[in-house]
Amino acid sequence: MLALNGLNGPGFGPIDARVASGSCLAVMGASGSGKTRLLRAIADLDPAAGNCLLNDTPRASLPATEWRRRVAYVPAEPGWWAATAIEHFLDAAMCRELADRLGVEEAALGRPIEELSTGERQRLALVRALQFEPEALLLDEPTGPLDARTTELVEGEIRDQMRRGACVILVTHERAQTERLGADVCTIVAGRFDSPVNEAG
Repeated sequence: MLALNGLNGPGFGPIDARVASGSCLAVMGASGSGKTRLLRAIADLDPAAGNCLLNDTPRASLPATEWRRRVAYVPAEPGWWAATAIEHFLDAAMCRELADRLGVEEAALGRPIEELSTGERQRLALVRALQFEPEALLLDEPTGPLDARTTELVEGEIRDQMRRGACVILVTHERAQTERLGADVCTIVAGRFDSPVNEAG
């Protein structure tokens, strides 16, 4: 379970929420309402007050790198620090399998990042996060640049991660996607949830 207790920072909050293991919370709202700022704060990428707990483990009790492996953030525009995608993976064989499940051809793993399509980069960023088998996933519009077929593959992977017990916070603009994923939905307005979210763990 991922718990947010009074989480707040520039442009959002305070936010209280409980996302049970194996469940998905979809966050919707207008551009600039605070959706991405919320995810970045949970991931400990931006300063924020309040508390985040993963299965009763406070974020503050873990090194930032360990927290981000267990609570993995996949931004809408992922960054890369090596020339090719394959260089970001600890276990190339496992990542090839994950990439194949998401419809990314093996050849793409070795091509320069700048030669990959937006959709390939988005899916490979998800692979990069999944290699650590995170307990929580923070996904910022993970299917925004994708066509219907690859969207189906990514949603299937999200469901698989939920079945293995991961909890998911998903930013999306698609109500139909929330229904396909069986997500609880909350709208963020001016940095605040329009209603409390308190899922049983």
